[in-house]
Amino acid sequence: MKLAWDTFVSFDAPDYSQEGITNFYNFVHDDMLRKMFVAGQYQLFVAVDEGKYVGMLSLREKKHISLLFVDENYHRNGVASALLKFVSIYALTEEGVDRLTVNSSPYAVGFYHKKGFRDTQSETVADGIRFTPMELLL
Repeated sequence: MKLAWDTFVSFDAPDYSQEGITNFYNFVHDDMLRKMFVAGQYQLFVAVDEGKYVGMLSLREKKHISLLFVDENYHRNGVASALLKFVSIYALTEEGVDRLTVNSSPYAVGFYHKKGFRDTQSETVADGIRFTPMELLL
C-alpha cells in the first residue's frame, strides 16, 4: 500500500480536495482492506524489478480495478499496460468475466481510454474522491 499512497500523493492528490486525500489515505491504510485481501475479496497483482515492487493492480469482485499504481520512476515503461493485459486475460480465462470496470482518477483517464475503456458515466465526486466510471469489454 506504500506504493499506492506514494504514487497517489505525487500524481492524484493535486486533483483532490483535502477530504478526498484523507479518505484515500484511510482506505489504503485500513486494516479492513488487508482483511479483504486475506479473505480473497481483493486480488493483488504486482510488477517487480530486481526485488522491488514497481507496479500494482488490485481487482475487487473479480472484475473491478480498485488500485492501479506504478512507481513514478517506471512511468511510461509499459508497467501499467502489462499489468492490465495480464489481469484482462486472467479475468476472462480464470474468473469468467467479460468486462473490467474502473473508477478512474482524473490523472489516469487518458491511459484507460488508450487501453479501450469507455466512460459509463461522467466524472463524479464521492467523499472528496473524483473519478470517471469506465468499463472495458474483454
